[in-house]
Amino acid sequence: MSEIERESMDYDVVIVGGGPAGLSAAIRLKQVNPELSVVLLEKGSEIGAHILSGAVLDTSGLDRLIPDWKDRGAPVTTEVTQDNFYILGPHGQVRVPNWPMPPLMNNHGKYIVSMGNVCRWLAEQAEALEVEIFPGMACSQLVYEGDRVVGVVAGEMGLNADGSPGPAYEPGMELRGKYVLIAEGVRGSLAKELIGKYDLSAGHEPQKFGLGMKEIWEIDPAKARPGTVTHTMGWPLGKNAGGGSFIYHLEGNQVLVGFVVHLNYANPYLYPYMEFQRFKHHPLVADLLEGGKRVAYGARAISEGGWQSIPKLTVPGAALLGCSAGLVNVPRIKGNHNAMLSGIAAAEAAAKAIAAGREGDELTDYEADLRSGPIARDLKPVRNVKPLWSKLGLWSSLVLGGFDMWVANLTGWNPLGTWKHGKTDAQATGKAADFQPIDYPRPDGKLSFDRLTNVAFSFTNHEESQPCHLKLKDPAVPIAVNLPLYAEPATRYCPAGVYEVLEGEGGPRFQINFQNCVHCKTCDIKDPSQNINWTTPQGGDGPNYPNM
Repeated sequence: MSEIERESMDYDVVIVGGGPAGLSAAIRLKQVNPELSVVLLEKGSEIGAHILSGAVLDTSGLDRLIPDWKDRGAPVTTEVTQDNFYILGPHGQVRVPNWPMPPLMNNHGKYIVSMGNVCRWLAEQAEALEVEIFPGMACSQLVYEGDRVVGVVAGEMGLNADGSPGPAYEPGMELRGKYVLIAEGVRGSLAKELIGKYDLSAGHEPQKFGLGMKEIWEIDPAKARPGTVTHTMGWPLGKNAGGGSFIYHLEGNQVLVGFVVHLNYANPYLYPYMEFQRFKHHPLVADLLEGGKRVAYGARAISEGGWQSIPKLTVPGAALLGCSAGLVNVPRIKGNHNAMLSGIAAAEAAAKAIAAGREGDELTDYEADLRSGPIARDLKPVRNVKPLWSKLGLWSSLVLGGFDMWVANLTGWNPLGTWKHGKTDAQATGKAADFQPIDYPRPDGKLSFDRLTNVAFSFTNHEESQPCHLKLKDPAVPIAVNLPLYAEPATRYCPAGVYEVLEGEGGPRFQINFQNCVHCKTCDIKDPSQNINWTTPQGGDGPNYPNM
């Protein structure tokens, strides 16, 4: 396809991704210099369509970006009033008191939000500053000149299933910039390309991930407690995997119910989606949801590597922002504030460089800010929590991790140093022969649901005549390697039922139902053979989350 001629447009800064990092960068660029030309490209059908987050928002990023956000009507109104933490068993729970936890774990003064709606509001602020925002524009390629990133290809549409141009083919455009800011979110395809091409992870720990699944429920008004935050650990995962849940009470009798499974689990028979469905039958949760109805569902990978897994962030002409860089604080279950702070820092570095007459070089000021400023102060004290959990299990990590965080909180020094993660999540997957299959109860259709029924509540849509965006490096691997060695875990780790092994006369075959894909990226992360490459489908396709 390299011979295709495309029109091009030039900007000062091109931003890929309409999440909190990209939107914050766009706004800050215009605040620093209203004359800068800034374009933001979003693959979702609208800003917010692909945003999925818990979310309890630490407003530190928003405070810095738009200090008068309350007066401007930001959809940030449900302040946390109660903060609960439980360890679950199969039939009951033990509440962990708040007093032994370091102050950084306190959610009081934070806000329960729909991050999708926050991003929609941020987009309005950006457009008021004359940022050009183009939703439905998937960025499928980076454009290079020599060693430098000079832009992206966006808006290519109308390809046939075999990749050839169809009758309604549109080649898309090259959008070129003095700097390109990559804010695609977790495991974005362009960020993955840059990390590989420039070896940005050299000298850093591998990135670690979790799979976050979320439902929005409308519950009995008598049970609604706006401002209440509940987190749990323990059952149903037990020793099978790390992870936990969140239950956040919004206004309007809505409850955000989420479940996170760390993707470094060993048992290939683990079925994260069914663990989530089973969790809702715990008495603590079932009593809350009884008589209510689920109104939305979605799933998203979460970067969990923390401080030691942040790669080098700059290459000539481009920089990684937000979850493309991996800035989530795992014990706090928060990353939106750091995403916004990274967008602000990258924007200030780019604006300064352009004012000095530079372009296409590395934004070293951005990297320096991230590694010494508020993001570093947020992530460094908690850097051992995730590796401790992975290596020692839940209880030991609670004790040791709590001790390490407390000392770091009081002194700025981590007594446990910096623990390493070791294996990637793909490498952590064990052989099927070493484990027993897990028997999961059937969903009851009231509290728990099968995958395909729930995917309908993500409002996902893909044009079916386009090429499959889930690329197999070797089509033979799923049946020849993954099935005999790992019982083909793609049929279970995918929270949208994209992958199936079908039996036929000629033996088993691997089927990809890409139309179901909710763009969570779990397959790209967890496939033990690293044979699946997630790429962008045409713009506007995928989930259409209303207010995740």
